[in-house]
Amino acid sequence: MNGGLPLLTLAIWTPILAGLVVLATGSDRNAATARWLALAGAILGFVVTLPLASGFDVTARAMQFVELKDWIERYHIRYHLGIDGISLLLILLNSFTTILVVIAGWKVIDSRVAQYLAAFLVMSGLMNGVFAAMDAMLFYVFFEATLIPMFLVIGVWGGPNRVYAAVKFFLYTLLGSLLMLVALIYLYHAAGGSFSIAAFHELPLAMTAQVLIFLAFLVAFAVKVPMWPVHTWLPDAHVEAPTGGSVVLAAIALKLGGYGFIRFSLPIVPDASHALSGLMIGLSLIAVVYIGLVALVQTDMKKLIAYSSISHMGFVTLGLFLFDRLGVEGAVIQMISHGFVSGALFLCVGVLYDRLHSRQIADYGGVVNRMPVFAAFFMLFAMANAGLPGTSGFVGEFMVIMAAVKANFWIAFAAATTLIFGAAYTLWMYKRVVFGAVANPHVGELQDIEAREWLFLALLAIAVLAMGLYPAPFNAVLETPVGDLLAHVAKTKIPGN
Repeated sequence: MNGGLPLLTLAIWTPILAGLVVLATGSDRNAATARWLALAGAILGFVVTLPLASGFDVTARAMQFVELKDWIERYHIRYHLGIDGISLLLILLNSFTTILVVIAGWKVIDSRVAQYLAAFLVMSGLMNGVFAAMDAMLFYVFFEATLIPMFLVIGVWGGPNRVYAAVKFFLYTLLGSLLMLVALIYLYHAAGGSFSIAAFHELPLAMTAQVLIFLAFLVAFAVKVPMWPVHTWLPDAHVEAPTGGSVVLAAIALKLGGYGFIRFSLPIVPDASHALSGLMIGLSLIAVVYIGLVALVQTDMKKLIAYSSISHMGFVTLGLFLFDRLGVEGAVIQMISHGFVSGALFLCVGVLYDRLHSRQIADYGGVVNRMPVFAAFFMLFAMANAGLPGTSGFVGEFMVIMAAVKANFWIAFAAATTLIFGAAYTLWMYKRVVFGAVANPHVGELQDIEAREWLFLALLAIAVLAMGLYPAPFNAVLETPVGDLLAHVAKTKIPGN
């Protein structure tokens, strides 16, 4: 609470209620009204999160803005909210991205407009609920509920194979989460009938139990990240999803997995996390190296960026399981940066697709001759994706590589190959799409970006450069929670030790 205001409740329910208001506008005859209401709701949803940032105490060790009410008393399930620096950054990223998605879909979506925009507003509130939940069952409800609007966005407004992609996305993520539910029920009984995440953190668990719980969490969170080999749903989902769906999927939804490792796996089962860190590092390096090579051979721009996302998210899990301050802070900063950069790249592909209705790299060439302003924005985001110093894409990856050097040179060497592969697939795509002579008459008819497109690309460009040139505020917010997490993880939880 801040001055009597339940700020986290506002952050969760403001966009959800705004989504219901937009939904009430009904048919496409009221599309203009739905768009303006959705924009107002998205902006308001972001504004109510700003007091979280302005009132946040970077030195406080306890969770902040805590709200606690009984929900289902019989099973001691509570409406328990609170945030630390990690949650704060993800909530701000989520609320900011929602505004961009509404603006990006302003003209592009012309059927079921109210339902489309309402899905993103509701999803924004549910995501904030995931990042703020301090009760495990409340977390699980929000975690699962985010599937529904994304399933609808892909299945209703997606491409020709949208139903296949939506069902695959839903089944992968739902089946993974069921094992997490089993683990949470076990922890509930071990904690004496409490779903408090803080209580779970203090449980003395035998090593066998820790390993089984870790594996249950791993399946749920690995699918969300997604880690190799449970990543195959993501390229299909991205290719079929509308632009807004791809942006939210890459910028926010993938972060639920990384956040789950931070909030559940590491602090609840620290001994198993240490014991299985080799497995996690190995899977992360496969994602970084192998998926980076897979990205090199893609002919579809969206699929290339989707594989790029998997490769870059490998840095998140790698950083977390190095058990080093630089690594964990770098992992969180990589999550935020990836939200900006991948979201921007999908928006850039959306700008081209809206004009030419093709995502095939071979259908383009010479775009800079017709769209010089767009080409400049696209180049910035391509460079950030390749990890150019001065952009946000460099900061997190550099921190994780530095942590990896301290752990093992060869781990760092393998991780650093992403700077080569990332530059190769990103800049090769950029060269074929943007440079050269105009490749075909359709490219020759392209018009440069309009004010609406300039706005969302400029906002993301500012974010990418600001984070890349001055990451200190992000590090300041993360210093205390990361230090506390590592201190907690260093303590054994095996009874009798």
